[in-house]
This record gives sequence, C-alpha cells and structure tokens, in this order.
Amino acid sequence: MIELEELSRPACVIGPVGEPLTLETLPPQNTRWVARRKAEVVAAVDGGLLTIAEACERYLLTAEEFSSWQRDVGRSGLKGLHVSRIQFYRQKYESAGRAVAKPAGRNRPLRTD
Repeated sequence: MIELEELSRPACVIGPVGEPLTLETLPPQNTRWVARRKAEVVAAVDGGLLTIAEACERYLLTAEEFSSWQRDVGRSGLKGLHVSRIQFYRQKYESAGRAVAKPAGRNRPLRTD
C-alpha cells in the first residue's frame, strides 16, 4: 500500500548548486560531511524529498544538528556550513541579534579590573 505522503513527495528537488537531487543521488549514509553534502540534505528536506525525521534517521543526526545546518544555510548559504567558517558566521549573527543597552546617565565604560 502506497502512503499518501509518498504520493505527494517530489521525485527530485534542486540542490544547492542547481543540480537535481533524488533519493538515489543524496549523499551515502556513511558519508564524510562537507558543506555541499550537508546543503544537499537540507535542500532535500526543504524541497520535501525527505522529512526531518527521515534525514535524521538516515544520517544518524540529532534534530538540533540538522536544524543548525538549516539555520546556517538560510543565513549564509553554503559558506555557512564550512567548518572553518562556522564560528565566524555564528558570532556575526549572534552579535547582530544582541542590542547592548547603555545604563542611563553613564558616559564612560565600566572598569573591568
């Protein structure tokens, strides 16, 4: 019996660099994770080829790990997934989200001795 979810699932989606992705062309389960492969899995989930639960089960990921990939791709594209740049992009977006309020009536910085 074919489930309704399988009927509404696309046969392929467009990957992070414009190539078609199918279930057969997704990274293998025992893959070495590089930015492009992470982005392919994110594109597969975003396009409906896989559910988050299926991706996590297939690749032995936690939901938090996958959601961090999704967030990083959404914010910075493929560059956001490069291991060497993760800290840079996280700091960039965390500092942009924090508004530092100055205490009223204080014109000089606090001493940190």
